[in-house]
Amino acid sequence: MRLFFVRHGLSSFNKKGLIQGRIDESYLTDEGYEQAKLTGSILNEIKFDQIYSSPLQRAAETAKEIEKCFKENYQIYYNKNLLEVDLHEWSGLTSKEIKSKYKDAYLIWKNDPEKLELKNKDNQTYKPIQDLFEQAKIFIQNLEEENKNKKNQNILIIAHNAILRCLILYLLNKPNKGFRKIRLDNASISIINISSTQTSLNSQIECLNQTSHLNQKIPKKIGDSRIILIRHGETNWNKEGRFQGQIDIPLNEIGKGQASKASHYLEEIEFTKAFSSSMKRPYETAKIILRNNTIKIEKIESLVEISHGLWEGKLEEEIKKIWPEMLKKWHEEPESITMPEGESIKQVSERAISAWNLICNSQQENDTTLLVAHDAVNKTLICHILGLSYADIWMIKQGNGGITVIDIFKNKNNVLSSLNITNHLGQIIDSTASGAL
Repeated sequence: MRLFFVRHGLSSFNKKGLIQGRIDESYLTDEGYEQAKLTGSILNEIKFDQIYSSPLQRAAETAKEIEKCFKENYQIYYNKNLLEVDLHEWSGLTSKEIKSKYKDAYLIWKNDPEKLELKNKDNQTYKPIQDLFEQAKIFIQNLEEENKNKKNQNILIIAHNAILRCLILYLLNKPNKGFRKIRLDNASISIINISSTQTSLNSQIECLNQTSHLNQKIPKKIGDSRIILIRHGETNWNKEGRFQGQIDIPLNEIGKGQASKASHYLEEIEFTKAFSSSMKRPYETAKIILRNNTIKIEKIESLVEISHGLWEGKLEEEIKKIWPEMLKKWHEEPESITMPEGESIKQVSERAISAWNLICNSQQENDTTLLVAHDAVNKTLICHILGLSYADIWMIKQGNGGITVIDIFKNKNNVLSSLNITNHLGQIIDSTASGAL
């Protein structure tokens, strides 16, 4: 099952800087309608099996406008579990007014919103974000039940900022303080792949907060500085599905083309620093991306790919014949194994995070830094940013040449502003080589 999450287009309250919450006075602006059309145009290439929307008018109008762009006619199912967070008295106020009138509560809202407590119309205390997570849980459980005997379903969900964050974070097992670590812009597209077993629901973020269809290649900067994290371009071993690890395989022609497309896509970005794994494939990718820039690329040894040890150079079928149980554990519990004569994912995570912290600490205000590394390394870094464990690497997708944007803040959590943008490589769905990891 593949879930496409779309936040509603720009609303009247968004435009005025007002908190919306669950009230239905906020409507879609002309710009919001145009954003919905652009979103519908890019999603037109997907055949959807179901479309769900919040019943609030700003989301419902977005859904209707998107649906008009499709070749087929779809029924839109309006679901109360997609309603936006209930912020009661805060709705209709500006952030400045809330900060002034509800100073302590506002600080909690900004720093740890799951702990926020408000009074409802009956003067009863409630926790709006905790309640919203429960709402998200019910929606996903119902969706899973409705689709348990179906395969390869594409489901479009149009709703609001907070409820979409809760849906995505619920599917990622609710990382600690995750609500403020992801970002969803108006009319952005996020995709999560879901596979079910008899005992569990497994999720993987394919992309987060894609805005390129809105004539905004990457989301606007919100931090003190930012890091653009990219996985290296394709190699022949990626294409063949061989485990590469620390064997220094260079880019193939497709990989050079992916790097070139990333360079063109990011040509308006003024990079101030650049870092790369010391291996050939990321360094060559970084050089191609920065071909019109004179800044030095600093190689970092601790960002090299995971050592697969004796698995390196082998296809998965070959590994399965010799180490079947270990390969099974690698796919199901990656944290539980150390590859024969290789590394554990814990070791990779520790050295990658150490390098990441050095890079973050070196950031000056308004720096835009390029960082090019590998599949496993990037996944452990993104898990770290989200508050996930290195055991959760399979929840993260990193395509060859995929672009991830992290906004860096001096005094609070960094924000994953987008993940695995691959539009520059052909389409919204990541179609790069699956490779081997």
